[in-house]
Amino acid sequence: MPATAPHPVPDAHGRNLYNTDPDLARLLPLYLPAALCAHLQPHLQRLGGLAGGVLDSLAQTADKHPPTLEHRTRTGLDRQRILKHPAYVEMERVAFGEYGLAAMSHRGGVLGWPDPLPAAAKYALTYLFVQAEFGLCCPLSMTDSLTRTLRKFGAPALLERYLPGLTAQVLDDLTQGAMFMTEQGAGSDVAATATRAVPDGEAYRLHGDKWFCSNPDAGLAMVLARIDGAPAGMGGVSLFLLPRTLPDGSANAYRIVRLKDKLGTRSMASGEIRLEGARAWLVGEAGRGFPQMADMVNNSRLSNGVRAAGLMRRACSEAFFVAAERQAFGRRLQDLPLMRRQLLKLLLPAEQARSMVFQTADALRRADAGEAGAHPLVRLFTPLIKFRACRDARKVTGDAMEVRGGCGYIEDWADPRLLRDAHLGSIWEGTSNIVALDVLRAIRRERALPVWQAHVQGLLDAAPLHPQARRVFDATFFRSLCLLVWASG
Repeated sequence: MPATAPHPVPDAHGRNLYNTDPDLARLLPLYLPAALCAHLQPHLQRLGGLAGGVLDSLAQTADKHPPTLEHRTRTGLDRQRILKHPAYVEMERVAFGEYGLAAMSHRGGVLGWPDPLPAAAKYALTYLFVQAEFGLCCPLSMTDSLTRTLRKFGAPALLERYLPGLTAQVLDDLTQGAMFMTEQGAGSDVAATATRAVPDGEAYRLHGDKWFCSNPDAGLAMVLARIDGAPAGMGGVSLFLLPRTLPDGSANAYRIVRLKDKLGTRSMASGEIRLEGARAWLVGEAGRGFPQMADMVNNSRLSNGVRAAGLMRRACSEAFFVAAERQAFGRRLQDLPLMRRQLLKLLLPAEQARSMVFQTADALRRADAGEAGAHPLVRLFTPLIKFRACRDARKVTGDAMEVRGGCGYIEDWADPRLLRDAHLGSIWEGTSNIVALDVLRAIRRERALPVWQAHVQGLLDAAPLHPQARRVFDATFFRSLCLLVWASG
């Protein structure tokens, strides 16, 4: 029988996304202790295999079968629930359960490591997971971020009541987190928040509408509201913890009005919430809601940057595979000069974003440990990676789709999903203009510029660069400093 000719449409499904990315393995020892890096290797290997195979298939299925909202039981009881496709639930089991991605920063024991894992470890694993599934990473990030904010500002009684559920790895015991902040008249302008908080004993009753709430059936949500009698503006906004189920087991007084029909993240539910006297507990100091919520927002912004970096890496991985396997005009695509140029233009922003992920994660570790100068660096890097990586991901995923050609435009492949999901990163937790202004606020209020200058200078001095390359870096660095000094007034 004649030999079967190679199929003209290359398919990378089933490849291990950790093994096909050796630069990631070489990068991790720079940011993780040697013992931890060695301990994580089998977990990274396994997750890379899942992301390139089983998780990728589950994500494709969940994207085609979005969640639905059921308002009543079949007997007519008003008990709302969101019905998730089994493919999405299985991904929850892997992410929240098997890998403990939302718990690993807050307690020991996850993945067999006795202590809480540093941010660089969490983001390395998330970076692999998001290459298969983007939507679920929102509930993961919000659960992780809510836990961080609650531990930082919450009353001990609230922490004692809810921390075990937030850090559980058994789905039946898990309490997922959410953030209900956006209103129709108060998106980026948080000072316009109109939701009311009425004192009710040791708690408050919330009244109002929240317009865009991802993971709306989460067990806990952080909510911004204005206590009756509080002054107008930002100083009148407070932060509250809103449980889906009250301590006595009854349902809280709010409902999901409808789910959003979104361009991307279709696997994960986003909805509109109407608060009808829902019982909630004050978190931190009254009138300091936004500065306290900013801790959760900034953690989510960093997660957005991580996800954007992961999307770009997956897009590059697909594009490089197609270019290596597909032939045109008698040559492999990767051997054609214009294609080689296009591939390099995809790779550069992807690598930039990945480096920023680990630089920011390391700065966060140092800031949490109380190291002098680290906090201003985190405050600068977080909006910076949110701005740059999320904007770059939109272009990289689009240009990578072009490498696959017509097949890349078909929903059977991952390319359209990557492109649709990439567009959300620049919107969630602050649009590009908002985070650009936040970079300037970090420079002005946190005096981050001298800290950043010393940090970059140290990196350059430690790098074995060719003299000509060093001159280019120094000149670019100087121009950047001048621009930032001018922009910050």
